[in-house]
Amino acid sequence: MPTPSLPLSSRGRATRERLLTAARKVFEERGFVDTRIAHIASTAGVAYGSFYTHFPSKEAIFYEVASRLFDEMFATDPSTSRPASPRERLEQANRNYCARYRENAALMAIVEQVATIDEGFRSLRQSHRRTTTERTARSIRRWQAEGLVSVDLDAYVAAQALGAMVDRTLYLRYVLGESDANDNVVDTLNLLTVQALGLPRD
Repeated sequence: MPTPSLPLSSRGRATRERLLTAARKVFEERGFVDTRIAHIASTAGVAYGSFYTHFPSKEAIFYEVASRLFDEMFATDPSTSRPASPRERLEQANRNYCARYRENAALMAIVEQVATIDEGFRSLRQSHRRTTTERTARSIRRWQAEGLVSVDLDAYVAAQALGAMVDRTLYLRYVLGESDANDNVVDTLNLLTVQALGLPRD
């Protein structure tokens, strides 16, 4: 769903950012279905009509909130050095993703809710999944060419399956609350990922 062009004035940009921050807060508290534009505008401290200067609908602002979340979830951490081996790179990527998922579990719950009821957002979610799956598949193909991963594996399907395993496990634990005090989910997911691909343990 298209959104209006970004406002050029610093005041307009600040208002838009307040609306996005408020929208995330309200969506997390109320869920997508029960959120109204009036709730977002009130939380942002702006007039109801000002919302439409920046976004045409509740769906449009949610799409942007979610797109920012997706970018954050898979962003490279510039403070960490790039590990040397494929196994270490996979493990670090899983650690980063798991930590970000846990931090953003409330919004991830809404993302999954909206994907089941809004066709436009479902397409956006699927497009993002394809992008991240293809990124992982490219790494697997490279490791296959280097003789580190069996060529019998379909790289894209393997990437898809591993991503689904991680996402579903984190959803069960951090959205549905099936976690415990001794949470070793990251180590377990890392071990399963490495073993599934047959990567050497260095």
